[in-house]
Amino acid sequence: MVPGPQSKRILVTGATRGLGRAMAEGFIGRGHAVAGCGRSADQVAELSKSFGAPHRFAVVDVTDHDAVIGWAESLLEGFGVPDLVINNAALINRNAPLWRVPAEEFDRVVDVNIKGVANVIRAFVPAMVARGTGVIVNFSSYWGRSTSAEVAPYCATKFAIEGLTQAMAQELPDGMAAVAFNPGVIDTEMLRSTFGASAGNYASPDRWAESTVPYLLGLGPKQNGASVTAPGQ
Repeated sequence: MVPGPQSKRILVTGATRGLGRAMAEGFIGRGHAVAGCGRSADQVAELSKSFGAPHRFAVVDVTDHDAVIGWAESLLEGFGVPDLVINNAALINRNAPLWRVPAEEFDRVVDVNIKGVANVIRAFVPAMVARGTGVIVNFSSYWGRSTSAEVAPYCATKFAIEGLTQAMAQELPDGMAAVAFNPGVIDTEMLRSTFGASAGNYASPDRWAESTVPYLLGLGPKQNGASVTAPGQ
């Protein structure tokens, strides 16, 4: 579907697979313009081939501040100021007690799940604030509101996202929103790394996106500072 005059400009990080890919396809299918990023050049190329202009996909590591700033400068000029920013990119540690998680692995989870979100906010939100409208959705988790053994680093980062989002919501002007979003339990590579084959008991990303994409499109200033959960979860 070709974007129309009422379409939104939507930014999705981690758009090359899992929930990010399902959301990107869902937004595009509903007539919205999507800009997305991922770390895999092959997957980004495939997305770019499948969805041409005005959609734009780029190889960007959200932990690289300078790369995110460069991406933002290009997009803000050629794509426009986003109406909806979805900070979806995330990693989870391999199942292990906290004291057995290597420092490098812990750092990478923190770098992607917290610093990556902050990098994207720093790069794109000033233009949204200048315009006075827009919604920023930071992906949290059930493990941002509760805990389980052997995923302490991931829990720590998602608890941080809840706090970061609530504080940011107090800083935004009227007419904008920052929302912490729990997507629920979905059969993704990340879930399989933790749950194993039992992850197959849960909905696929495409099935999940059928109800979640319309829900995300409906978020607005009334939800500023809220911690919300995907429909059906």
